[in-house]
Amino acid sequence: MVELSDTPEKPASSKVENAVIPPPYSADLKQKEQIADTESGSLGPAVFEGVDENAVLRKMDIRLIPMLSALYLLAFLDRGNIGNAKIEGLVDDLHMTGPQYNWTLTVFFFTYAAFELPSNLLLKKLKPSRWLPFIMVAWGICMTLMGVVKGYGGLLATRICLGISEAGLYPGVAYYITLWYPRHRAQFRQALFFSAASVAGAFSGLLAYGIAKMDGVGGYAGWRWIFILEGLLTILVALIAPFAIHDSPETAKFLTEAERRFVIHSLRIQNSADSHETVQQNDKFQIRYVIDALSDWQIWLGILMYWGITCPLYGISLFLPSIIKDLGYKSSTAQLLTVPIYITAAVVAVVAAWFSDRRKQRSPTILFYMSMIAAGFIIVLASTGRGVPGVVYFGVFVAVLGIYPAFPGNVTWLSVNMAGDYKRAAGMAIHIGIGNLAGAMSSNFYRSQDAPKYILGHALELAFVVVGMSAVVVLRLSYQRINRKRDAMDPSEYPEDPDSLGDRSPLFRYML
Repeated sequence: MVELSDTPEKPASSKVENAVIPPPYSADLKQKEQIADTESGSLGPAVFEGVDENAVLRKMDIRLIPMLSALYLLAFLDRGNIGNAKIEGLVDDLHMTGPQYNWTLTVFFFTYAAFELPSNLLLKKLKPSRWLPFIMVAWGICMTLMGVVKGYGGLLATRICLGISEAGLYPGVAYYITLWYPRHRAQFRQALFFSAASVAGAFSGLLAYGIAKMDGVGGYAGWRWIFILEGLLTILVALIAPFAIHDSPETAKFLTEAERRFVIHSLRIQNSADSHETVQQNDKFQIRYVIDALSDWQIWLGILMYWGITCPLYGISLFLPSIIKDLGYKSSTAQLLTVPIYITAAVVAVVAAWFSDRRKQRSPTILFYMSMIAAGFIIVLASTGRGVPGVVYFGVFVAVLGIYPAFPGNVTWLSVNMAGDYKRAAGMAIHIGIGNLAGAMSSNFYRSQDAPKYILGHALELAFVVVGMSAVVVLRLSYQRINRKRDAMDPSEYPEDPDSLGDRSPLFRYML
């Protein structure tokens, strides 16, 4: 609860983190502010009386996170199930070569990366409750059609279209979360949302194991039913989604008026060194917001960090069944052995995010879990070809335990260090879009001629992790230097309207 002092001699206090009220307040001044709040809709302290922050967060978590997680679970399931279909006979039935299969993986990421920026701008312009279900129906159709293709050309075309239609989901939802939660609360929610990807990895193996038993039903091979049934499930959920997605805190009917104002206030003061409330100036789209994002140094450095996580992420998600099968296991066993890896990773990702939010720091957690990715691939490289498949499996396990906690931290860290709605929307799309070109690269790391050792693929993954870890260190040191420089500035040196500068404002402090 927020408590306001009635005595002018003492500063007002607040139990709600970040809702800091500048002292001193006289009773007369507070009465005037109450009138101003009512007449102008501003966010003075009086409107927060009786607001319980934890209760507000629980309300938002219950109403937002389950549906967002369901959307991403289906997206990641539909994106990665081609790896399960491969070991059930897809390549042989379509008479494809190893390079052709890798190319069907690669082209997805070209269109996926290209359409993320326009999709995020459309999400900002249109209602999330309309745009997200729309693209969901589109990729569900693409997925279903993958189950009836007749050859390599058809599979290639459907994968290209799948990339276009899925492009807007992850950057859109990652941005959408920043519209609801302040930056020190965001990673836990990003992790809950992203952990759906690791659950999808586990569910994909179980589902593929079960659906493959339908081999021959309706004259279709088992791998075709994997695409058809999962695509139809996506379309079904998309029809429900518009009724479960809330567009913004300003219009959220499940929050009271005071709670809505508190959420907006928390978002406006989150980047300020002195709890100064900044008003967003980005109500109307201007091309300069996209240019600002494209010219922002932190985004391009963040992309290297992103590649250090997503190259292993896509390499594992697309090839894990094949890697395990090539250790000497049957295809059905390989499908099932992916399950414990992904389930454990989901749990670790959520716990790590909770810890990072409590510490109010991102880089230490990211760096620690990226070091786990590196350690995992070192174990794999050291044990491959030595007749110890259990050790190789353990190394993959360690790598995945590093990937899934590191990824939401990486996305959250950069997103909260950009100010302005349109710049953040554009910046996150650029970061995630170009970052996802890692999928195009890692699709070609694991070549069929390198089986069963895959030395080249594992070595390349390790190299990207090392580069990504270096980027994390440079990014943190750069943020520290800029924060210290701004701390030393005299307020008289501030420009006339510092709020209009977004994250370049002397009032803005980068999160470390």
